[in-house]
Amino acid sequence: MAARESRSDFLQAHDAATDGGPIEAASFISGAVAELSQLAKRHRLDLLGYLLDMAKLEADEITRREPTPGKF
Repeated sequence: MAARESRSDFLQAHDAATDGGPIEAASFISGAVAELSQLAKRHRLDLLGYLLDMAKLEADEITRREPTPGKF
């Protein structure tokens, strides 16, 4: 049951993130992937943890290089 509630929370947070555009979505993804990476590493899923770390780096790069709306 907890996994189902967690999935529901994730989907609600995702819906909120998608309302803010791609920068906000990438920021949300960065946080979510960081948690998943920690979980993978805790269970010694090294390759999966590494791949999730790479996904976080990509999401962070998107949020860093894209200008925030309203700022130049």
